[in-house]
Parts: sequence; structure tokens; C-alpha cells
Amino acid sequence: MEIRRLTLPVVSAAQLLVVLDGTIVNIALPSAQRALGMTDASRQWAITAYALAFGGLLLIGGRISGALGHRRAFGIGLAGFAAASALGGAAGTPGTLFTARALQGVFAAVLAPAGLALLSTTFTGTRERGRAFGVFAAVGAAGSAVGLVAGGLLTEYASWRWCLYLNVPVALLALLGTVFVPKDRPVSGWRFDVTGALLSTGGFVAVVYACAEAESRGWGSPVVLGLLAAGVLLLAAFVGVERKTFWHRTRGGAFLAITLMFVAMFGCYLFLSYYTQHELGYTPVQAGLTLIVNALAALAGATLIAGRLHGRVRPGMLIRAGLLAAAAGLFVLTWLTPDSPHALPLYLLPALVLTGLGLGCVLPPTAILATAAAAPDQLGAASASYHACQQLGAALGTALLNTVVTSAAELTVAVGILLAAALLHTFLTLERKTA
Repeated sequence: MEIRRLTLPVVSAAQLLVVLDGTIVNIALPSAQRALGMTDASRQWAITAYALAFGGLLLIGGRISGALGHRRAFGIGLAGFAAASALGGAAGTPGTLFTARALQGVFAAVLAPAGLALLSTTFTGTRERGRAFGVFAAVGAAGSAVGLVAGGLLTEYASWRWCLYLNVPVALLALLGTVFVPKDRPVSGWRFDVTGALLSTGGFVAVVYACAEAESRGWGSPVVLGLLAAGVLLLAAFVGVERKTFWHRTRGGAFLAITLMFVAMFGCYLFLSYYTQHELGYTPVQAGLTLIVNALAALAGATLIAGRLHGRVRPGMLIRAGLLAAAAGLFVLTWLTPDSPHALPLYLLPALVLTGLGLGCVLPPTAILATAAAAPDQLGAASASYHACQQLGAALGTALLNTVVTSAAELTVAVGILLAAALLHTFLTLERKTA
């Protein structure tokens, strides 16, 4: 085996860390709150600090990756992520935990775009590129579900601190593996884009923070509406400034598709978590294990379908097929009622399989298109923008559904029906526009 092919498992391990830490702390949060004496009002920062730092700094991280060289930036990101995880695991106060989570997000913002850029420069042949991006996408798709399961198991049988300590050996092993990653050169003549950095960071932070505040204040709050308006304006200005990265029809379509897919999937994950626990009486661990079906389907879709068909069919066809499969899975959920018999085999499993296959078919081609035809000095920015679209979609999807759920007197299947119908309409609209 060529040594350069070891780039794939190394980058995939890093991708798993980045995605995993978006969800692994969620289930452990109640235990961490009791141990550290967090207030109900402040505990959300164990989640939000990571999301804001990661998403808000991604586009800066992409630029830094190009300036330092993607392999060097990748190593720095891994080392910093390991150190921040160790700090969080050993936290004795809420402030230390929040700081550690923010630092994890900072280093993840360098790590994620550097990893995707390394894949793009290492695997250039059509077949090997399809396989590599298929595996990379499968790891990303499975990471969120694995995080929920791992968080539940570690919290129940070990300690919430191991949800953070777990990152350390994985990151260090990946760091050792970087010796097998081909060297690359920093972008020559690079200069720091202050305007783009401020616009992207401010816009993303405003939108994500507005979503977080909407859960307690409501979407009609002047604070939430003001943050959303400011965020949208800043991001629109950023797109205008960075027109070389975004004003590319193929790349822009990939950004739009992956954003909508993550809005739908993370809203779906939250709905399934509530439904399985409140309606079916599952424990958090059992609810997490149910999502493994979705992760396995995504793995199959990314490697057995999208990975093998790369170069044989047009990427747009795979994306449309994936969006339709996900829409079909969401449509299955519209048939659920509070008294549905055999809900798991008749409704949840088909929905999880279809949405998983859809996600697996969408991730590889959108990742390839997001970095395709990008000049060397734009590769880091394009990679970062792709990850930023995922984070934005995840934040919006989670916040939108969580607001609906928490504002209701109790969780009802009507919520799921309305959400699924809305998401189905969104997918079908996108499919018609891209057809």
C-alpha cells in the first residue's frame, strides 16, 4: 500500500473527533452540571461554546491552513484539540469547562478545513477520490450518532469526564500518523483577509447565538430578530467579499444542498430523540443506539453507493437522489401517531434507513464539488466554507425544532408531522431547482 493512502485513516480520525464532540457532551451534560454546580441558565454554554468557536472561526481557520500549509495546520489542530480535551476532562469549575470547550472549537476550526484540503490534494484520481471522500463522508455522517451513544455509555458506566478524555488518545494517534501525510507548501503571497474574517465570524456567531437564544426568548423576541438580521446581513456581505469562493455555480449548489440537508437531519435527530424517549419510553442510551441504524445506512450510502458511482454518474444526480431518499424517509414519519403500533419496525427503522442512505449519497459529492476547481490559495477557504455550511444547517435545524417542542405543552406527533412535511417541501423544491 502506498504510504500516502494512510492519509485517509488519519484525516478520518480527525473528522470523527470534530463531529463526535458536537454531540458526545449532550447526554453527559446533566452529570457534568451536578458535578460542577452549573446553573440551568449557564449549562448550555458547554454545548454553545464549542459550536460558536468552531463555526465562527472556520473560515479564518481555512485561511490559516493555507498560510501554514495544510499538513502543518492539521498537526497543530490535533495537538491543540487534545490539550483542550484534557483540560475539559479535568475541569473543576464551570468556567474551566466552558473555556476548554471553546478551545476545542478553536482548534477544530483549523483541523477540519485542513483535513478536507489534504484529501483533495492527496487523492486526485477519479476512483481513489471517490473512495476517499466516501469514507470521509461516512465517518462524518456516523459521528453524530456515535457521539450520542458513546456519551450515554461513558456517562452511565464510567464518568462524564471520559467524554472529553476519550479525545486525547485518538488525537495523539492521528498526530503520530501525520508523518505519513504528504507534505504540502504554504500558499505563497498569502495575506490575512481582515474584512472577510470579521464578516464571517460576526455573521456566523450572530445566527447561531440567535438560534440558541430563541429556545428561551422565542423567535419573536427583538433580541433574536435583531441577531438574525445582523447575522444574515454580515454573511451576505461576506459572500460578496469572497465572491471567488462562493460565486461558482457548482460550488454554491453544493453549499446550499449540504446546508439544507443538515437543517433537515439535525431537526430529525432531535425529533427522534424526543419521540423515542417520551413516547416509546427509551432510555437515553437506547435512543442513541436507535440512531446507529441511521449511521450504518449513511455508511453504506457514502461508501457502497456514492463512493463507487463517483466518476460514473454526475454528482448532481447523486445529490438529487440523496435528497429524495431523505425526503421519503421524513415522509414516513408523517404517518406516526401517539398510538402507532410497532412504531420502531414499521416507521422509525424505514425512516432511519432512508434518511441515512440519503445523507450518505449527498455528503461525498457535495464535499468533492465544494473543493473542485478551487485554486491552491482558495482551497482552505472552500473547505472551511463547506464545514461552515454544515454547522449552520445543524444549528438552524436543532434550534428550529427545539423551539417548537419546548414551546408546546407536551411533545405531540403533530410536531413531527409538520416538521417532516415542511422539510419534504424544502427537499422537493431544491430538487426541482437543481433538476
